[in-house]
Amino acid sequence: MINKSTAPRNVWDAGESWTLTDQPHMHVQQERMPPGQAERRHLHSALEQLYYILEGVATVRFDDHEETLQPGDAVRIPAAAPHQLRNDSPQALEFLVISSSPPRRDRTDLDRA
Repeated sequence: MINKSTAPRNVWDAGESWTLTDQPHMHVQQERMPPGQAERRHLHSALEQLYYILEGVATVRFDDHEETLQPGDAVRIPAAAPHQLRNDSPQALEFLVISSSPPRRDRTDLDRA
């Protein structure tokens, strides 16, 4: 069994995450982002991702549009697509990031800290 109490925890600049599985062809993280936080705009050149919202409201910014996601909603992030996830809401955001391979090995930040 894997859950937040048994998975490795990581604290990052806009929240925290728990790695639920870290395999060469599947990587799943559960992440928590406090209100008013955002990840850096970035891309992954070869891997694809899916953001699945568990709690709260997320805004995902692409170059040509934004998606607002509620609990139970998901959005696919194609390889090489610049994107950014934000929590513009007053509640904490909790979501899954499902990746076709480990994302930190294939990430290019497009905005400075």
